[in-house]
Amino acid sequence: MLGNIGLPPARRVRRRTPGGGMALPDFGLPRPGRRRHVVANRVLTALAALLVLFALLAPDDLSSFSAAALVRVPVEGLVIGAFLLVLPPRPRRVAAVLVGLGLGLLILMKALDTGFYATLEKPFDPVYDWSFFHAGVEFLAGQIGNAATVAALVVAGLLAVAVVVAMVLAVLRLSRVAAGRRTGATRVVAVLSVVWIASSVFGVELAPGQPVAAQSAAALAYGDLRQVGADLRDQRPFGEVAAEDAFRATPGAQLLNGLRGKNVVLTFVESYGRVALDDPVIGAKIGPTLDAGTAELRAAGIGAKSAFLSSSTFGGGSWLAHSTVQSGMWIDNQQRYNDLLASDRLTLGGAFQRAGWRTVWDVPAHTKDWPEGQKFYHPDAYYDARSIGYHGPGFAYATMPDQFTLSMLQRKELANTAGRPVMAEVDLVSSHAPWSPRPWLVDWNQIGDGSVFNPQPAAGEAPESVWKDPEKIREAYRDATDYSLKTVISFVKQYGDDNLVLVFLGDHQPPVVTPQGAVHDVPVTIVAKDPKVLDRIAGWGWEDGLHPGAKAPIWKMDSFRDRFLNAFAR
Repeated sequence: MLGNIGLPPARRVRRRTPGGGMALPDFGLPRPGRRRHVVANRVLTALAALLVLFALLAPDDLSSFSAAALVRVPVEGLVIGAFLLVLPPRPRRVAAVLVGLGLGLLILMKALDTGFYATLEKPFDPVYDWSFFHAGVEFLAGQIGNAATVAALVVAGLLAVAVVVAMVLAVLRLSRVAAGRRTGATRVVAVLSVVWIASSVFGVELAPGQPVAAQSAAALAYGDLRQVGADLRDQRPFGEVAAEDAFRATPGAQLLNGLRGKNVVLTFVESYGRVALDDPVIGAKIGPTLDAGTAELRAAGIGAKSAFLSSSTFGGGSWLAHSTVQSGMWIDNQQRYNDLLASDRLTLGGAFQRAGWRTVWDVPAHTKDWPEGQKFYHPDAYYDARSIGYHGPGFAYATMPDQFTLSMLQRKELANTAGRPVMAEVDLVSSHAPWSPRPWLVDWNQIGDGSVFNPQPAAGEAPESVWKDPEKIREAYRDATDYSLKTVISFVKQYGDDNLVLVFLGDHQPPVVTPQGAVHDVPVTIVAKDPKVLDRIAGWGWEDGLHPGAKAPIWKMDSFRDRFLNAFAR
């Protein structure tokens, strides 16, 4: 009765049971093992499709990430699908591998863009931004140690390879499934193409900025290719601009006469950005510190004027900002920086040196030789973490407290009243991420070799504890920046005389705590006891005091060199 139900006779095979009796016929119904195999295949195919869709639709900026972004129709997927469907088997496999490699690289580029947007407020530049990895590795090694850093790099490398391999396998699987169901796959591509065209014509969006008719992957790839072309074309114009310098041949006797006999200290306060003033939580502490500092300095007969500079970098790359200020050129990527160091462009330090000053570079963050920088800036004295004479503890990234850095400068250079006046660039580091633990001020007369700071790191919170909580990160940045600014103010109060001129400014907005889309502005202040110095810049329109307000002037950072040299030329 069960045997005659229309199935092919070959499939109705009788088998004996283990007891010797006859079993029921096998009517071709799926066995449990086969069902599991079918389900597994379908799951793998679905995962492959999701992986490809993720590569095509995922944004490269976390601020744009949403569920709506991942349920759109990517035109690139339709083109790839149609292309693979018309190919014969062997060319199709080759094309699928190439497409998989391309999509794998696309995911990696998006991951890099995501990281760069989060920290530097810019996408990854495939030509110029590789130098940031070296800086990032050094920073990571300083936080977790060399062995852990190597392990992290190995894991990251393996993960990158795994992503590319998985993408190749995903495209191969989808192309094979589509080829096996060519008619159905063709209908799906055709229907989705109609949906894409209609959505594009009528501007249908699932959410603001998330059109159903997506083409973000193609736009990203096109943008990267254009950026590469622009970067390669930029090298020649940069060289031409570097050679065009109004001060290139100016004799020393015609430079900086308004500062003759003054010690001039150009101080970069790490990550001192406009967010330190404008953010409600951070500014609630930094603003009063600057206002109190203004009052204290004024009581000591010391004046100040402040404004903002628009930095050439954001969230990192301090050396780009330093060289922009020094050279009067817009140095916003590593290639421009390398080209600058290979040129003979006159810097602020070079102008002071030509005019008879002794030039000093005080860079406590440097722990290795810097021959290319010393050759370009050619300072008369160069102090780094190894030669500065510090015998105290480190503070996370910072090799030493800012107070020791300035104290050493005073003792070794500025106090030498018998020699030439000094022009120094000082790159402070205490307000560098991760901002904890941080030092506190001690009596300037007790600093010595820095061992007085030995108990301080243990009293602070470990970086890994702070960085678990976004609010604690913000507070740590606030407190570290407050320390650096109080150190600068205290230094001027302690050692400021008629012959000291201090220019202090931020290098860039801080990473992580600065909201995306924020301006690149950093505060800049000139401090002097001799009123004639500030009279020279009265026409700049800068605001009195250490605290620039919302309406303070904003200059591009590369304009500072020429304005400064012009103001103090005579």
